[in-house]
Amino acid sequence: MEVVIVPDAEAGGELIAEAMAKLLGRKPGALLGVATGSTPLPVYEALAAKVRSGAVDVGQARIAQLDEYVGLPADHPESYRSVLRREVLEPLGIGMDQFTGPDGTAEDVQGACEAYDKALSDAGGVDLQLLGIGTDGHIGFNEPCSSLASRTRIKTLTEQTRIDNARFFGGDIGQVPHHVITQGIGTILEARHLVLLATGEGKADAVAATVEGPIAAMCPASALQLHPHATVVVDEAAASKLKLADYFRHTYANKPEWQGI
Repeated sequence: MEVVIVPDAEAGGELIAEAMAKLLGRKPGALLGVATGSTPLPVYEALAAKVRSGAVDVGQARIAQLDEYVGLPADHPESYRSVLRREVLEPLGIGMDQFTGPDGTAEDVQGACEAYDKALSDAGGVDLQLLGIGTDGHIGFNEPCSSLASRTRIKTLTEQTRIDNARFFGGDIGQVPHHVITQGIGTILEARHLVLLATGEGKADAVAATVEGPIAAMCPASALQLHPHATVVVDEAAASKLKLADYFRHTYANKPEWQGI
Protein backbone atom coordinates (compact mmCIF):
# COMPACT_ATOMS: atom_id res chain seq x y z
CA MET A 1 0.00 0.00 0.00
CA GLU A 2 1.34 3.41 -0.98
CA VAL A 3 0.55 6.35 1.30
CA VAL A 4 0.81 9.85 -0.14
CA ILE A 5 0.56 12.77 2.26
CA VAL A 6 -0.52 16.01 0.59
CA PRO A 7 -0.88 19.54 2.01
CA ASP A 8 -4.65 19.78 1.63
CA ALA A 9 -7.76 18.40 -0.07
CA GLU A 10 -7.20 20.42 -3.23
CA ALA A 11 -3.73 18.93 -3.71
CA GLY A 12 -5.15 15.45 -3.17
CA GLY A 13 -7.86 16.08 -5.73
CA GLU A 14 -5.34 17.26 -8.30
CA LEU A 15 -3.06 14.27 -7.74
CA ILE A 16 -5.86 11.74 -8.20
CA ALA A 17 -7.38 13.59 -11.17
CA GLU A 18 -3.97 13.50 -12.85
CA ALA A 19 -3.81 9.73 -12.30
CA MET A 20 -7.26 9.36 -13.86
CA ALA A 21 -6.22 11.55 -16.81
CA LYS A 22 -3.12 9.44 -17.42
CA LEU A 23 -5.20 6.27 -17.25
CA LEU A 24 -7.63 7.65 -19.84
CA GLY A 25 -4.68 8.65 -22.00
CA ARG A 26 -3.53 5.02 -22.01
CA LYS A 27 -7.01 3.49 -22.10
CA PRO A 28 -9.68 5.93 -23.37
CA GLY A 29 -12.52 3.56 -22.52
CA ALA A 30 -11.39 2.93 -18.94
CA LEU A 31 -14.05 2.18 -16.34
CA LEU A 32 -13.73 4.61 -13.43
CA GLY A 33 -15.40 3.69 -10.15
CA VAL A 34 -16.62 6.76 -8.29
CA ALA A 35 -17.76 7.50 -4.77
CA THR A 36 -20.17 10.07 -3.34
CA GLY A 37 -19.84 12.37 -0.35
CA SER A 38 -17.94 15.60 0.14
CA THR A 39 -14.42 14.13 0.23
CA PRO A 40 -14.08 13.22 -3.49
CA LEU A 41 -15.42 16.55 -4.79
CA PRO A 42 -11.92 18.05 -5.28
CA VAL A 43 -11.10 15.08 -7.54
CA TYR A 44 -14.12 15.65 -9.74
CA GLU A 45 -13.53 19.40 -9.86
CA ALA A 46 -9.89 18.92 -10.90
CA LEU A 47 -10.80 16.32 -13.53
CA ALA A 48 -13.55 18.56 -14.95
CA ALA A 49 -11.02 21.40 -15.23
CA LYS A 50 -8.75 19.11 -17.24
CA VAL A 51 -11.64 18.22 -19.54
CA ARG A 52 -12.48 21.90 -20.10
CA SER A 53 -8.84 22.71 -20.89
CA GLY A 54 -8.59 19.84 -23.36
CA ALA A 55 -5.96 18.04 -21.29
CA VAL A 56 -8.05 14.87 -21.12
CA ASP A 57 -10.72 13.33 -23.36
CA VAL A 58 -13.54 11.50 -21.56
CA GLY A 59 -15.55 10.77 -24.70
CA GLN A 60 -15.12 7.01 -24.26
CA ALA A 61 -14.74 6.90 -20.48
CA ARG A 62 -17.19 4.84 -18.45
CA ILE A 63 -18.37 5.52 -14.90
CA ALA A 64 -19.43 2.93 -12.32
CA GLN A 65 -21.29 3.58 -9.08
CA LEU A 66 -20.03 2.25 -5.75
CA ASP A 67 -23.28 2.12 -3.81
CA GLU A 68 -26.91 3.26 -3.72
CA TYR A 69 -29.68 3.81 -1.20
CA VAL A 70 -32.48 1.25 -1.23
CA GLY A 71 -35.94 2.69 -1.80
CA LEU A 72 -35.05 6.20 -2.97
CA PRO A 73 -36.41 6.88 -6.48
CA ALA A 74 -33.66 7.29 -9.06
CA ASP A 75 -34.69 10.94 -9.57
CA HIS A 76 -34.63 11.75 -5.82
CA PRO A 77 -32.04 14.54 -5.39
CA GLU A 78 -30.11 12.49 -2.82
CA SER A 79 -30.14 9.16 -4.63
CA TYR A 80 -26.55 8.49 -5.49
CA ARG A 81 -27.45 8.22 -9.15
CA SER A 82 -28.71 11.82 -9.00
CA VAL A 83 -25.73 12.98 -6.96
CA LEU A 84 -23.25 11.46 -9.39
CA ARG A 85 -25.10 12.95 -12.34
CA ARG A 86 -24.76 16.43 -10.77
CA GLU A 87 -21.22 16.11 -9.42
CA VAL A 88 -19.50 13.84 -11.96
CA LEU A 89 -21.34 13.16 -15.20
CA GLU A 90 -22.61 16.63 -16.05
CA PRO A 91 -19.39 18.50 -15.16
CA LEU A 92 -17.39 16.01 -17.24
CA GLY A 93 -19.87 16.01 -20.12
CA ILE A 94 -20.49 12.27 -19.80
CA GLY A 95 -23.90 10.87 -20.73
CA MET A 96 -25.95 8.33 -18.81
CA ASP A 97 -25.21 5.79 -21.56
CA GLN A 98 -21.65 5.69 -20.19
CA PHE A 99 -22.84 5.12 -16.62
CA THR A 100 -23.68 1.94 -14.74
CA GLY A 101 -25.04 1.48 -11.23
CA PRO A 102 -27.23 -0.79 -9.08
CA ASP A 103 -31.01 -0.47 -9.06
CA GLY A 104 -31.97 0.67 -5.58
CA THR A 105 -35.69 0.57 -6.41
CA ALA A 106 -35.81 -3.05 -7.61
CA GLU A 107 -38.45 -5.31 -6.07
CA ASP A 108 -35.87 -8.09 -6.01
CA VAL A 109 -33.01 -6.31 -4.25
CA GLN A 110 -30.82 -9.40 -4.01
CA GLY A 111 -31.30 -10.00 -7.72
CA ALA A 112 -30.30 -6.39 -8.40
CA CYS A 113 -27.12 -6.89 -6.34
CA GLU A 114 -26.15 -10.00 -8.26
CA ALA A 115 -26.95 -8.30 -11.57
CA TYR A 116 -24.68 -5.36 -10.74
CA ASP A 117 -21.79 -7.61 -9.76
CA LYS A 118 -22.20 -9.36 -13.10
CA ALA A 119 -22.46 -6.05 -14.98
CA LEU A 120 -19.10 -4.93 -13.58
CA SER A 121 -17.51 -8.20 -14.60
CA ASP A 122 -19.07 -8.08 -18.07
CA ALA A 123 -17.74 -4.54 -18.49
CA GLY A 124 -14.20 -5.85 -18.04
CA GLY A 125 -13.84 -4.79 -14.41
CA VAL A 126 -13.13 -1.43 -12.81
CA ASP A 127 -9.80 0.09 -13.84
CA LEU A 128 -9.56 2.66 -11.04
CA GLN A 129 -11.88 2.74 -8.04
CA LEU A 130 -12.00 5.95 -6.00
CA LEU A 131 -12.92 5.40 -2.37
CA GLY A 132 -13.71 7.51 0.65
CA ILE A 133 -13.58 6.21 4.21
CA GLY A 134 -16.01 6.56 7.08
CA THR A 135 -15.03 7.58 10.58
CA ASP A 136 -15.51 3.92 11.56
CA GLY A 137 -13.36 2.64 8.70
CA HIS A 138 -16.11 1.66 6.30
CA ILE A 139 -15.58 1.78 2.53
CA GLY A 140 -18.56 1.89 0.23
CA PHE A 141 -21.24 0.94 2.73
CA ASN A 142 -19.32 -2.03 4.07
CA GLU A 143 -19.83 -1.32 7.74
CA PRO A 144 -17.58 -2.74 10.49
CA CYS A 145 -17.68 -6.56 10.65
CA SER A 146 -18.48 -6.85 6.95
CA SER A 147 -16.98 -9.92 5.34
CA LEU A 148 -13.70 -9.14 3.63
CA ALA A 149 -14.79 -11.50 0.83
CA SER A 150 -18.26 -9.96 0.42
CA ARG A 151 -19.90 -9.33 -2.93
CA THR A 152 -22.38 -6.61 -3.94
CA ARG A 153 -25.27 -6.93 -1.50
CA ILE A 154 -27.81 -5.13 0.68
CA LYS A 155 -26.53 -3.69 3.96
CA THR A 156 -28.14 -2.07 6.98
CA LEU A 157 -26.50 1.23 7.86
CA THR A 158 -25.14 1.86 11.34
CA GLU A 159 -26.61 4.71 13.33
CA GLN A 160 -23.30 6.60 13.06
CA THR A 161 -23.34 6.41 9.27
CA ARG A 162 -26.93 7.66 9.18
CA ILE A 163 -25.96 10.52 11.50
CA ASP A 164 -22.98 11.35 9.25
CA ASN A 165 -25.21 11.35 6.15
CA ALA A 166 -28.08 13.33 7.67
CA ARG A 167 -26.39 16.56 6.50
CA PHE A 168 -27.40 15.62 2.96
CA PHE A 169 -31.04 15.31 4.05
CA GLY A 170 -31.44 18.69 5.71
CA GLY A 171 -30.06 17.39 8.99
CA ASP A 172 -33.05 15.05 9.43
CA ILE A 173 -31.80 11.54 10.20
CA GLY A 174 -35.34 10.27 9.78
CA GLN A 175 -35.02 10.91 6.04
CA VAL A 176 -31.85 8.81 5.70
CA PRO A 177 -32.68 5.29 4.44
CA HIS A 178 -31.73 2.35 6.64
CA HIS A 179 -30.60 0.13 3.77
CA VAL A 180 -28.24 0.39 0.82
CA ILE A 181 -26.85 -1.65 -2.02
CA THR A 182 -23.07 -1.61 -1.91
CA GLN A 183 -20.24 -3.24 -3.77
CA GLY A 184 -18.79 -5.76 -1.35
CA ILE A 185 -15.21 -5.66 -0.20
CA GLY A 186 -14.43 -8.64 -2.39
CA THR A 187 -15.95 -6.82 -5.34
CA ILE A 188 -14.02 -3.63 -4.59
CA LEU A 189 -10.74 -5.55 -4.35
CA GLU A 190 -11.19 -6.73 -7.94
CA ALA A 191 -10.57 -3.22 -9.29
CA ARG A 192 -7.13 -2.88 -10.87
CA HIS A 193 -6.20 0.23 -8.88
CA LEU A 194 -7.76 1.36 -5.60
CA VAL A 195 -7.35 5.00 -4.58
CA LEU A 196 -8.62 6.05 -1.16
CA LEU A 197 -8.83 9.76 -0.37
CA ALA A 198 -9.21 10.96 3.23
CA THR A 199 -9.10 14.50 4.54
CA GLY A 200 -9.61 16.09 7.92
CA GLU A 201 -8.69 15.16 11.48
CA GLY A 202 -11.94 13.26 11.88
CA LYS A 203 -10.61 10.55 9.56
CA ALA A 204 -7.21 10.22 11.27
CA ASP A 205 -8.07 7.21 13.44
CA ALA A 206 -9.67 5.36 10.52
CA VAL A 207 -6.68 6.08 8.29
CA ALA A 208 -4.23 4.82 10.91
CA ALA A 209 -6.25 1.63 11.39
CA THR A 210 -6.45 1.11 7.63
CA VAL A 211 -2.77 1.61 6.92
CA GLU A 212 -0.96 0.52 10.07
CA GLY A 213 -3.46 -1.66 11.90
CA PRO A 214 -4.19 -5.35 11.43
CA ILE A 215 -6.37 -6.57 8.59
CA ALA A 216 -9.67 -6.90 10.40
CA ALA A 217 -13.36 -6.79 9.62
CA MET A 218 -13.76 -4.18 12.36
CA CYS A 219 -11.97 -1.78 9.97
CA PRO A 220 -13.22 -2.80 6.52
CA ALA A 221 -10.82 -0.43 4.74
CA SER A 222 -7.88 -2.43 6.15
CA ALA A 223 -8.64 -4.95 3.39
CA LEU A 224 -6.79 -2.56 1.06
CA GLN A 225 -3.61 -4.04 2.53
CA LEU A 226 -4.41 -7.16 0.49
CA HIS A 227 -4.51 -5.31 -2.84
CA PRO A 228 -1.50 -5.26 -5.18
CA HIS A 229 -2.07 -1.62 -6.23
CA ALA A 230 -3.70 0.45 -3.49
CA THR A 231 -2.96 4.14 -2.97
CA VAL A 232 -4.03 6.09 0.12
CA VAL A 233 -3.98 9.87 -0.35
CA VAL A 234 -4.36 11.87 2.85
CA ASP A 235 -3.96 15.48 3.92
CA GLU A 236 -1.84 16.43 6.92
CA ALA A 237 -4.79 16.31 9.30
CA ALA A 238 -5.90 12.84 8.23
CA ALA A 239 -2.27 11.65 8.44
CA SER A 240 -1.80 13.03 11.95
CA LYS A 241 -1.98 9.63 13.70
CA LEU A 242 0.24 7.68 11.31
CA LYS A 243 3.33 6.42 13.14
CA LEU A 244 5.21 6.04 9.83
CA ALA A 245 4.22 9.42 8.41
CA ASP A 246 7.83 10.55 7.96
CA TYR A 247 8.67 7.34 6.15
CA PHE A 248 5.70 7.78 3.82
CA ARG A 249 6.80 11.33 3.03
CA HIS A 250 10.34 10.13 2.32
CA THR A 251 9.33 7.28 0.02
CA TYR A 252 6.99 9.45 -2.03
CA ALA A 253 9.54 12.29 -2.29
CA ASN A 254 12.09 9.84 -3.68
CA LYS A 255 9.75 7.96 -6.01
CA PRO A 256 10.57 8.03 -9.76
CA GLU A 257 8.44 10.75 -11.36
CA TRP A 258 7.41 8.49 -14.24
CA GLN A 259 5.85 5.98 -11.88
CA GLY A 260 2.86 8.09 -10.84
CA ILE A 261 0.59 6.70 -8.16
